[in-house]
Parts: sequence; C-alpha cells; structure tokens
Amino acid sequence: MANEMILKLEVTINASISKTWEAITNPEIVKQYFFGTELKTTWKIGSPVTFSGEWEGKPYEDKGTILDYQFEKLIEYNYWSNFSGTEDKPENYAKISYHLSEKEGVTTLTITQDSFEIQEVIDHSSTNWIVIMNEMKKMIE
Repeated sequence: MANEMILKLEVTINASISKTWEAITNPEIVKQYFFGTELKTTWKIGSPVTFSGEWEGKPYEDKGTILDYQFEKLIEYNYWSNFSGTEDKPENYAKISYHLSEKEGVTTLTITQDSFEIQEVIDHSSTNWIVIMNEMKKMIE
C-alpha cells in the first residue's frame, strides 16, 4: 500500500500492569468498555480472535489472528472489519498492537494500528480508540 499511515495512541493508567492486562484480555471486562463487543480468543499465537456485536443497529463480526502474545507486555493481531468496505483477504487486514509498560505502579498502554490510506479513516479510528482507552482507564483506576 502506498502512503500507508500508522495510528499510535498512548494512555497512562494509574493501575498496575496486571490490572491493565486483565482489562485488555478478559472478555467480560472488555465488553464493558469496548462498545459492548464480545471478544473471543484463546490468546495463543496463530489462533483466531473475533469481536462481535451490534453497532448502530447492524450486527458485526470483526476478526483476525493472534500474531504475538507476551504476557503483560504485548498483544499483536491482524484485523479485518466487515464495516471496512473491503474484501476479506490478507492484504486488507490491519495490524493492531497493544504494548504495556509499568513504572512505579503506573501503566503506559500504547495502541498502534496500521494500514490506513486516508486521513479520514485514521481520524475515525483514532476517535474510537480514544473513547475505548478512556473508558477502560476510568474502569480500572
């Protein structure tokens, strides 16, 4: 993809890395701050990950594959959404990463997403990630 843009957002959470990790990986907690989405995965590298639910009255099932998993440090998966308007084929999948680090009981969560070709799409995705990160932060602090 020419001119591919990357979105990178960071949030500081006044909670331990363990508590933040639990909020990212536990489907019951994820559902509370991630627009009601149902997360399904085993978190094993190579296993599927799905996010399903209803958005503005329309059902969705976004999906991907776990690419990397390092306990309390990193999760990386590829990702395709049926709302993307693209075909479900490998070149249309984005890569999403969650990086965590902790210093003196404060966790920094950095979320990175690639495969953006136009600013409008990166802005929309950025808005959604900021809402998700802020809701998670409120829940666990």
